[in-house]
Amino acid sequence: MPEPTIDRELDLLTAWNSATDSPVAARADSKSIFDYTDSFAARHIGPDQGDVEAMLAALGCRSLDELIDRAVPADIRLSSPLRLPAGKSEYEVLEWLRAIAAQNQIYRSFIGMGYADCITPAVIQRNVLENPGWYTQYTPYQAEIAQGRLEALLNFQTMVIDLTALEIANASLLDEATAAAEAMTMSFGLKAKGGSRCFFVSRECHPQTIAVVRTRALPLEIEVVVGDHREFDFAAQPCFGALLQYPASDGALYDYRPFVEAAHRAGALVTVAADLLSLTLLTPPGEWGADIAVGNTQRFGVPLGYGGPHAAYFATRDRFKRQLPGRIVGVSTDSHGQPALRLALQTREQHIRRDKATSNICTAQVLLAVIAGFYAVYHGPEGLRRIAGRIHRLTGILARGLERLGYRLGSQAYFDTLRVELDDAASLRQLIERAEARKINLRPIESTALGISLDETTALADLEALFEIFALDRPLPFGLEDLSAHQAILPAAFVRQSDFLTHPVFQRYHSETELLRYMHRLESRDLALNTSMIPLGSCTMKLNATAEMLPVTWPEFGKLHPFAPLSQARGYQILFEQLEAALAEITGFAAISLQPNAGSQGEYTGLLVICAYHRSRGEAHRDICLIPQSAHGTNPASAVMAGLKVVPVACDEEGNIDLADLRAKVQAHGERLAALMVTYPSTHGVFESSIVSICEIVHGSGGQVYMDGANLNAQVGLCRPGDYGADVCHLNLHKTFCIPHGGGGPGMGPIGVASHLVPFLPGHPVIEQVGGPSGIGAVAAAPWGSASILTISWVYIALMGGSGLTEATRVAILNANYIAHRLAPYYPVLYRGESGLVAHECILDLRKLKTSATIEVEDVAKRLMDYGFHAPTVSWPVAGTIMIEPTESESKAELDRFCDALIAIRHEIAAIEDRQADRADNLLKNAPHTALCLLAAEWPHSYSRIEAAYPAPWTREHKFWPVVGRIDNAAGDRNLVCSCLPMDAYGE
Repeated sequence: MPEPTIDRELDLLTAWNSATDSPVAARADSKSIFDYTDSFAARHIGPDQGDVEAMLAALGCRSLDELIDRAVPADIRLSSPLRLPAGKSEYEVLEWLRAIAAQNQIYRSFIGMGYADCITPAVIQRNVLENPGWYTQYTPYQAEIAQGRLEALLNFQTMVIDLTALEIANASLLDEATAAAEAMTMSFGLKAKGGSRCFFVSRECHPQTIAVVRTRALPLEIEVVVGDHREFDFAAQPCFGALLQYPASDGALYDYRPFVEAAHRAGALVTVAADLLSLTLLTPPGEWGADIAVGNTQRFGVPLGYGGPHAAYFATRDRFKRQLPGRIVGVSTDSHGQPALRLALQTREQHIRRDKATSNICTAQVLLAVIAGFYAVYHGPEGLRRIAGRIHRLTGILARGLERLGYRLGSQAYFDTLRVELDDAASLRQLIERAEARKINLRPIESTALGISLDETTALADLEALFEIFALDRPLPFGLEDLSAHQAILPAAFVRQSDFLTHPVFQRYHSETELLRYMHRLESRDLALNTSMIPLGSCTMKLNATAEMLPVTWPEFGKLHPFAPLSQARGYQILFEQLEAALAEITGFAAISLQPNAGSQGEYTGLLVICAYHRSRGEAHRDICLIPQSAHGTNPASAVMAGLKVVPVACDEEGNIDLADLRAKVQAHGERLAALMVTYPSTHGVFESSIVSICEIVHGSGGQVYMDGANLNAQVGLCRPGDYGADVCHLNLHKTFCIPHGGGGPGMGPIGVASHLVPFLPGHPVIEQVGGPSGIGAVAAAPWGSASILTISWVYIALMGGSGLTEATRVAILNANYIAHRLAPYYPVLYRGESGLVAHECILDLRKLKTSATIEVEDVAKRLMDYGFHAPTVSWPVAGTIMIEPTESESKAELDRFCDALIAIRHEIAAIEDRQADRADNLLKNAPHTALCLLAAEWPHSYSRIEAAYPAPWTREHKFWPVVGRIDNAAGDRNLVCSCLPMDAYGE
């Protein structure tokens, strides 16, 4: 097979044809008898032709073309098909991707810098990472049907709390660098009111962390001072906070106690970026005074993946719990008095706090946090100590051997990383070249120093190879047996004395049989896409096909260190170039940055790029961001983080942006206007016909148009943001392009930009070839974000092709309109476009039910669980409503089943309205109904057990049981518990 290469300017069709070994080269506009016959698009799109025709007939449309012509404004429609290759079969695409993957070279990387190769236990890889029962779950907002994942996250939080010796932890963040930046802004909010705007960062921190902190600090006008913590004087330079690395980036262990004491005397908070595995041996930060601890849990069983996805951790003192960014899992009770888990302190969610939010992080890396938590459960405290102890002992052997070879080490106190001092730059180059000749990567720290980091996979053969490299062809004057007699001894000041992971969950599941059953038990408590459709508006819970997921765990993609030389990652570079080119074609933008590793980060990055553009034109004074009242909740928070002032724009009665108000706001702010943030189709679920005018109004005053790409699922192949006026747009690859939600993460939020913004795309301090010539600073720890899951979107686009992607969009709009049509007689559809149609989602108005039957949106959401469904998006973007998005992947049969459930629930509500059912004791108010309540000896309700538990025919064939009743959120927040309860509290 020819090498699959692509130039950025090369037509994607040419790229595809150059990389296929099919007897006849495939073209987008032709088919051959030699082509594979299996069409992936037909398997991805749920309705077949008969279903499509039946739904169109119900809507009064003669064809899908007619429906799209009515739904999508003509002035933004594409005049020609997407210039993408034809979709190929799963077999062909995976074979092509294997050829690309083979271009990656798997060297032994001893680079460190916060990333370490590790061993993912096979039982966890097969049954969590590769299991749709785990990776297709949605964020646990409906806690009653998310108890398994919430327990796994509670384990993760307990693990972090115990290892750091701090009092509270969240359920993960995006990566170590962004977690450190979150710690800075949290410290700033706590300490800097009217005081210093200086934040000290030790020069011993990882360079990518320093870079992301600098990026985050700039728009907030925080001064970042990077220096030697041993010499820093808080009296001479007052600071609100400080960041330390433990162990240091070059491996050295420092006793930070004097520094922390000085910081606290000066009123500053101290954040420590700590290697979590090292804390099994080292005195944890919480025991020597740290206020916040952050870091990466990647080495707890999560593949390197060329940079991600990995779950960061964030722990702090209990008194700061209401400032803690991200999500927190807490313990409460259900309606039967049983312990139950849910997301705690929900009022901190950014959709509620908007521009008052201290962070735009409303996501986590749930799937990866679950893996890390199970890794700790599987190994237990003693197993983790053994892993850490073995790594430390091997590092000690390496240290002794290098000293015997005449090398000087930077520190005698270390955990897994050594700094080797050299005489000159020529010596460094020689050693790097000798190592690469043996397929080994070392880290050049400075021009005369090398770093060597060992990990869980390191073997004695690796030490032998390293000694031979450093011996410079001289015979080794020792054997490994000689060196192994010398034990590596940590200085007493660093030795951990306290216990950790003492909860029974970390003691019970060390055999594969026990862990397998535990993981399966938790999985069975969560409703995922392998059970039924998850109809959440703005969340695009479409099929995550198995063929798309397979390459994520291929070693060619999973075992690359993110800072390996580019020459070893040629396969990844090909994949990036092709994916960027495809996304640019789909969106109409000039270039794509893949670095932002969440939608929230994409929003933030896009706004920073806009601000950099204004500064380059001498217009740094532009600081006003217009945001419609219907916008996604993270939009205002992202704008504030980017240093902008938020000005809301009104919506009219139809849910569209009020053009008169927009013009007035643009005129009022004139020269200060930086950007408008707009979601399209609108957050209200319609194609606003005035989108071109909206963009022109903003451009007329010198502003830029930022488009939130959450609803790009309704545009692919029909219209392109770059064509009708958007300057920058983030793309939720975990929505439109099939990366699964994973229970609330991972995600990816790349941005596309118009040509004038290309120079400002984000760079990176380690891999200098990333970004534009005037690029903003790094926004993520890894140069290409969560690189390994980009394979999912690449496979999806290659499988679907241009015509398949377009058809998926058309069917998504059809499905949404069919649901709106079926449910409109029972629940009013709140907003429709000028043609009377919705886009890819619809909002149903339930507000009158509160008056007629005392029924709240929450009651409908919980009753849907009894029918075997996850609720739609509730009370957003309009309180008292539900937003439904069916996606193109759901069949007509599933859509009808869901509609039948909501119609049946409406009849149950009618019974309350007609006084046939009690207004306080009824099927909705008591939902969900658990098996435990059904088995109770007493049944105090006026309705039957059958009506409660088996309300529809399909529930008799297969019943998904919520394991807890309705959860009391307020009680949990009043008595916040965010770590594991005793095992007997849960029962079996």
